[in-house]
Amino acid sequence: MRAATRAPVSVRKLEGGSVAPLVFVALALAVLGADLWAGPYYVKLLTRAMIVALAALALDLLVGLAGLVSLGHAAFVGIGAYAVGILAEHGITSGWIQWPVALVASAAAAAVIGALSLRTRGVHFIMITLAFAQMLYFAANSLSRYGGDDGLTIWNRSDFGGIVSLADRRTFAWLCFVLLLSVYVALARLSASRFGRVLRGAKDNERRMAALGFAVTRFRLVAFVISGTVAGLAGVLLANLTEFVAPAYMSWHRSGELLAMVVLGGMGSLYGAILGAFAFVLLEELLSRFTTHWALLFGPFLVLVVLVGRGGIAGLLARLGRIR
Repeated sequence: MRAATRAPVSVRKLEGGSVAPLVFVALALAVLGADLWAGPYYVKLLTRAMIVALAALALDLLVGLAGLVSLGHAAFVGIGAYAVGILAEHGITSGWIQWPVALVASAAAAAVIGALSLRTRGVHFIMITLAFAQMLYFAANSLSRYGGDDGLTIWNRSDFGGIVSLADRRTFAWLCFVLLLSVYVALARLSASRFGRVLRGAKDNERRMAALGFAVTRFRLVAFVISGTVAGLAGVLLANLTEFVAPAYMSWHRSGELLAMVVLGGMGSLYGAILGAFAFVLLEELLSRFTTHWALLFGPFLVLVVLVGRGGIAGLLARLGRIR
């Protein structure tokens, strides 16, 4: 019963404290500084990092809180992006239509995939999520009407009738910041609620939680749908940022990158997923300037962080805070 009502001390410290507000203050200052002094390229880079962080945040809800390792979460990012691209191809550019359709499509796909995947456990769950993602990847490849393997160009970003102009890079960057902050706060509150405590308790001991009368599978399915919907929102933003959508958005190695971000930042700490996403994007940008095989350099760095920095970047920050 204790597992269902009380989170472990280390988890509470990672999710609470003063680190998360400092992360968002630093991010806001970075966006402001990039806009004033660095130029449009770095504003776009930070915007992409925030969108990727949103997708990593969605995955961390499953991996860190519920203990469900998904290797196909990029599929929901692709669904959100394709919803925007396909509607734009048919002349529907209104964000009031595109965004709800994309979120509903992502949630529906997550409900179906989650209901089937949650019948399995462990490595079987990992493989079935990968199988579903690959199925959607090849389905997108076969959509010759919408570019197939070459992808689909989006000629106009989502239109909100003059209320918000996504064509302006500053407005778009701050919109991504607000959405990332809002989703983080919502997921943090969800994690601290009874719902989150049940998921964490099931992660530690599923049989005990079931014996206490909790419908563990239903809780996990709701978490899966929420996670898929947030990933779909990241796909909507990514499609508007790149003005392009392709099956590569759904590929398995994109899901692997999201998982690497969660591990790098620290599983179980929501702000750690954000830190891991930013570290991944910035390291990719830095290392790719020296070699096209930047992943060969990033791999040992990730292993080093996992081995030395127990708990990822968030764990390192927590230990530094205790030492101080």
